[in-house]
Amino acid sequence: MKCGHNKKTREDYKQQARVHKALANEGRLMIVDCLRDCECSVGELTRALGLDQSTVSKHLAVLLGAGIVENRKAGASIFYRLLTPCVLDVFACTSQVLKFWKR
Repeated sequence: MKCGHNKKTREDYKQQARVHKALANEGRLMIVDCLRDCECSVGELTRALGLDQSTVSKHLAVLLGAGIVENRKAGASIFYRLLTPCVLDVFACTSQVLKFWKR
């Protein structure tokens, strides 16, 4: 496909940028990585990552808004899990980029 013959609209790119912006923070990347294999409560994430609960909650709100995580309420706790596990592919791709960048 030649440049200029792409079927994506400017709005498509804006939506993609919104997802990338949600991931463009080390705290949110840590949360996504922590949710790789299981769902966690805010308290569990706070303890696992060594971040303040308010910080974790704010990061989760951004990830939730971008469609990266979803939550469920169980009693007084809210549990989060990856809604789109394919986002972990970004981790693999970033690692590849860093290998070339460090040369």
